[in-house]
Amino acid sequence: MLNNSHFYNRTIRKVVVSFGTLFNDLLLVRYNKAGTIEHERMRVPLSYGAKEKYITRLASDPTLTKSIATSVPRISFDLVGLEYDSSRKFNTINRNFSTNATTGTVSGQYAPIPYNFEFELAIYVRNTEDGTQILEQILPYFTPDFTVTVDLIPALGRKYDMPVILNSVTPQTEYEGDMSTTRLIIWNLSFTVKGYIFPPVSTVGLIEQANTNIYTDSRSTLSQKVYVDYANGSGVLVTGEVVRSSSKNKTGTVVYFANNSGGTLVVSDLNDLLEEDDVIVGDYSNATYTINTVDLNPLKTVAIITVPDPVSANSDEDFGFSETITEFPSTLT
Repeated sequence: MLNNSHFYNRTIRKVVVSFGTLFNDLLLVRYNKAGTIEHERMRVPLSYGAKEKYITRLASDPTLTKSIATSVPRISFDLVGLEYDSSRKFNTINRNFSTNATTGTVSGQYAPIPYNFEFELAIYVRNTEDGTQILEQILPYFTPDFTVTVDLIPALGRKYDMPVILNSVTPQTEYEGDMSTTRLIIWNLSFTVKGYIFPPVSTVGLIEQANTNIYTDSRSTLSQKVYVDYANGSGVLVTGEVVRSSSKNKTGTVVYFANNSGGTLVVSDLNDLLEEDDVIVGDYSNATYTINTVDLNPLKTVAIITVPDPVSANSDEDFGFSETITEFPSTLT
């Protein structure tokens, strides 16, 4: 399986239902021959199914009691195909997010995949007047498209505009007996619905704090971290004093010194990089140490913690941010 957990967004079902809903309230009104007095009004029934099977059902009359005149007018529609639409492709790594203030969670979903849904709709009538009346209640809305808004992913509160395009309209006549007897008139309409199919929705906790760390190259004269032979040294180097390696004419300023067995020393504003076995002496403290090791790892210089202000704010409320900035190496934790 492509995904080891089950998911079902009901996207195709929603597209089919949305398309059918466009045609489920059509009315047919019949008048006298002069067209001035209404004598019958009905709502045109709508069914989902293939046209060929529906024609067979109407023509077979299994009960031998129902005439075609009482079975029509009627409309049926069917989803006949799906085709990937590369012209509407989103960036694959784009994600949509939605927050739930009650549960304190965030739901996310990668970009949907664009597909064209191909539909066929058939209008079945007994006479020409009924067919053209129903047709005229449909065609004016398609120029050649009609856009509907569908809530395809309720979990994210995302509604999509879905164009429904009318491709063609063709008449068809089914005969019973000789060619002079009309049994059924059918209007065939072809549509393309520009919809989407969606990947699964994932749920994670709200991000309530953002941490940003800024590092510098430890092999830079701007700042360098080394370890000294503390057991065999003397004195305590003072923050801000200048240290010198007289034999090699190197200088720098003490930023941090751990006067313990670790012997961590951070020096800035160097005129040259310190190396193993360099002997350094503090101008003020006269503390003297030999460098054992040069740390080659990146050196943290700034830590920024960003939190919402107020911290109780929800994502759909107005809020700002507060930042706590710590410059290193004031502590080396």
